[in-house]
Amino acid sequence: MKTAELIGDWTRPADLFPDDGKRLLIYVVFDRRGEVGDFVVYALEHFRAFCDEIVVVSNGPLTAQGRERLEAVGDVVLERPNEGYDIWGYKHGLDAVGDRVAEFDELLLVNDTWFGPIRPFGPIFDRMNAHPLHFWGMTDHLRVEPHPFTSESDYLPYHLQSYWVAVRRRMFESPEWEAYWRDLPAMTTYSDAVTKHEGVFTEHFTQLGFSGEVAFPTLTDKIENHAVLYAEQLIDAGCPTLKRRPFFQWPAYLDRLAVIGKWTLEAAERNGYPVEMIFDDLARNVEPRVLNADAALLRVLSPTDDGYDPSRPLRTAVMAHIFYVEMTDEIIDRALFLPGPVDLIVTTPDAERARAIEDIIARRELPGHSEVRVVASNNGRDQAAFLIGCRDILLSDRYELIVKIHSKKTPQDGANVGRHFRRHQFENLLAGPHEAANVVALFQQQPGLGLAFPPTVHLGHPTMGHGWWANRPGVEELCTKLGIRVPLDEVSPLAPFGSMFFARPEALRLLAAQEWTYDQFGGPEAYVDGSLAHVLERMPVYAAGELGYHSMTIATPEYLAKSYTAFDYNLDQMSVTMPEDTQHQITFLRSAGYIGWGRFRDFVDMWVRLHRPGAADKVERGFARTERMRGLLWRARRRIRRG
Repeated sequence: MKTAELIGDWTRPADLFPDDGKRLLIYVVFDRRGEVGDFVVYALEHFRAFCDEIVVVSNGPLTAQGRERLEAVGDVVLERPNEGYDIWGYKHGLDAVGDRVAEFDELLLVNDTWFGPIRPFGPIFDRMNAHPLHFWGMTDHLRVEPHPFTSESDYLPYHLQSYWVAVRRRMFESPEWEAYWRDLPAMTTYSDAVTKHEGVFTEHFTQLGFSGEVAFPTLTDKIENHAVLYAEQLIDAGCPTLKRRPFFQWPAYLDRLAVIGKWTLEAAERNGYPVEMIFDDLARNVEPRVLNADAALLRVLSPTDDGYDPSRPLRTAVMAHIFYVEMTDEIIDRALFLPGPVDLIVTTPDAERARAIEDIIARRELPGHSEVRVVASNNGRDQAAFLIGCRDILLSDRYELIVKIHSKKTPQDGANVGRHFRRHQFENLLAGPHEAANVVALFQQQPGLGLAFPPTVHLGHPTMGHGWWANRPGVEELCTKLGIRVPLDEVSPLAPFGSMFFARPEALRLLAAQEWTYDQFGGPEAYVDGSLAHVLERMPVYAAGELGYHSMTIATPEYLAKSYTAFDYNLDQMSVTMPEDTQHQITFLRSAGYIGWGRFRDFVDMWVRLHRPGAADKVERGFARTERMRGLLWRARRRIRRG
């Protein structure tokens, strides 16, 4: 691959970076909480060897701790309103430096939309220092025609990507440079940021005779944004920056282009980058279901091998709510699959059940501590028993890992459906000794892992596309109350449906610290969608993410053999009437809007919205009149039949 690519017509003299040259870094950060992620500190610490002065600009106010962290790694820390994106952040930094910019030989304009350095900075600076030029960038973006943000008659120019642009003295001391920043237009949308700066900066200055280079030019003319779509290959080529976007891009788009985020993460890890910093940032800022797909956070649990390290066991407890006493032995059997001595904490709604459970435990002679707690009420079932009846344990440092499980029969569903749901939970969580040890090993290996639980149940359940049901408003309200700012997934939550999971107690602190009452959960009649119990079932991943803990889904090969084949067939059947790939199919259906109950009228409405949007109101009125006429005829026939 080429290691650099020239830009411009080279009509002006250009300079090497001097051996004793000085470099100024203006680094723009944004965090909706005003905090500063470890990945930002890590990047700035590594910049210090190459930059004589570091000016950090925060788009938005910082917390006291956030400012303190930046002041430890930067020379100047500025705060400004979050307006104008990173471009106006660069301008703010340039204005603050003012005439002092003349003290430097190179100016770096960089933002925090990447992780790194994945590969060392040194070789890049050494290589680019030796080239006479006016400006250079880390990666580029190909010309796109028609322009994706404007009209079809326009084009998005070839350009250096604005997250990293270096400018030499001849350019930043020129009147053209001064005029560019003086006349910088307002930017209120992401489209503005692209069309008014990033997409025009390179073409603007090359047309003025300035010359530049790109350190890692596009690998193929088939891909426009290779910094996102060829991230793994760029790392292997020596690129120190890994864009954050591959981990929050729409998964259907990445699927169409076969971009595998897990391979990118593995490339970062094998080059020594601490990937826990990546997950800490993404868990706080990305929809969990999107992250689960983009980073491929499903682990298939081997029935024969595991990576469990017996030399550093985790203090573990199984916390089981048992309503159906006859399931106690099965729960104990599965608890014993866990490696090392494991404690058993049982909650149950009355003293009679408690005595029966204690008798069963006594016969089993468990190796760890066990206790049975009678909760004050069965309101909220396992949710309330966990968050109220075991609150003292969850808020203590007694355990490093807990397994939440409960006796589940789902009698309200059909026999097959209820049986499958129970097996989906039990057999993916605690299938056997190797599988259980594999899950514990994940928590040993990933200090930022907060939860692990089975994938979304779909066999026998209409969960796909409907996972929020009536619970999203309650989740939104509770997130506001608890200060959870992790973005909610659009279609369905990433959640432990069935409410069984592995978790670090610290990851659940925001939920456990709340002083819930049994009255809030209501009686048996309240155990419906929209109730507190069902809202809380969808909360753990978002609560953990706010604290920087990511979540994973876990499944056995046996389960996936059943689940994937059903999924594969169902998707094939749904795709047969739609064009092209999954991305285009989703876009097609969304453009049609909600299609109701699949009646003839609903599909006519869908076709009209797609192909004759101006006639939609007229068609709707026509159907309304027809339905009124059918209603009148039906009532007339009834009167005739009654004589």
